[in-house]
Amino acid sequence: MTAMALLAFTLVAMGAPADAGVSPWVQFVPFLLVLAIFYFIILLPMKRRQKKVQTFQDALKVGDRIITTSGIHGSITRLSDRTVRVQVADKVQIEFSRAAIAGYQGQDPVVADDTQA
Repeated sequence: MTAMALLAFTLVAMGAPADAGVSPWVQFVPFLLVLAIFYFIILLPMKRRQKKVQTFQDALKVGDRIITTSGIHGSITRLSDRTVRVQVADKVQIEFSRAAIAGYQGQDPVVADDTQA
């Protein structure tokens, strides 16, 4: 078969109409299935995780003994909307973002790290 005949055959095959008996909506079923799997495996757990973290951050109060994501232990001395002041030693206070608080001292982190095997 020559290259010209192969090209002509390919063009004819590509231009052939699809099966007229199949509804166009059936073509969307695999796409919808992928979207549903994506939602239940990725988006829904992510929303639950964010809600759990937000609940934890809203419950922080002065005097709580916490640990940060970088491993610094301390006690909360002041809270604001976005930051937390933590006393780590006598007369030593560090200001962190609320998002940097991993959990309470002596307890598991609010959200476990999924990368550990």
